[in-house]
Amino acid sequence: MPQPSAQRGRPPRISRAEIIETARRIVDAEGVDRLTMRRLAKEVGSTPMALYHHVRDKEQLLVLLLDDYAARMAREPELPADPRERIVVTAAAIRETLAACPWIAEVLTADDLLGRSALWFVERILDGLEECGLSPERAVHGYRAIWYYTAGEIIVRAAAARRRAGDERPTYRERVFAGIDPGELPRLAAVADRWAELTAQDTYLDGLRALVDGLVGAP
Repeated sequence: MPQPSAQRGRPPRISRAEIIETARRIVDAEGVDRLTMRRLAKEVGSTPMALYHHVRDKEQLLVLLLDDYAARMAREPELPADPRERIVVTAAAIRETLAACPWIAEVLTADDLLGRSALWFVERILDGLEECGLSPERAVHGYRAIWYYTAGEIIVRAAAARRRAGDERPTYRERVFAGIDPGELPRLAAVADRWAELTAQDTYLDGLRALVDGLVGAP
C-alpha cells in the first residue's frame, strides 16, 4: 500500500528575539558581511519572507542588534564633575565596550545606524563640550571628531590583529622599513626597528585628552 506523501506545512513560527540571537551569533563568528536575510532564514529554519514580518531589511536588523548589544553590554560609567574629564571617561567607556566587538564600530560608522540604547554616549559628550564653552553646533563637530578617533582606533587595531593572527611572516611594512635610507628619512630610520612595538602600545587616552584639549582649549 503506497505511503501518503509528507506534507510540507508552514515554516516553524519564529520570534524577533530568536532572529536577533541568531543574527548576533552569525556576526560574532563571521562578521557583518556574512549576515544576509537568506542566510539568517536558513539558520532559524524559516524563509526570508517570514523574516520580513519581524524586520524590514538588513539595516533595521543591524539597528536591532545594536540596541540589543547596548542594552546588554554598554553601562554608563560614573562620571566626574569636571566636564573635560566627563568627555574622556564617556569616550573611554564606549571604546572599552566596543573593543570586544569591533563589528559594531564598523556598523556605527554609517552614522545613521545608531541604536537608541547608546544615545546616552552622544548626550554626555555633547553636554561636556557645551559646558566647556562650545556652541551646540561646535559641540556636534567635536563629538564627531571624538567618535571618528575612537571608532578608527578600534577598527584599525582589530584589522591589524586579524591580519597578524597565525601569520609569523614579516609584514609589507616591516620589509619596507628594513630598507629605509637614514640619509633620506633620518627620523623614521631612527625608530624603524621599534615601529611595531611603539605603535602597538595603547595610547588611546593620551590621544583622546590631546584631542579634547584641542577642541575646548588646554586647561
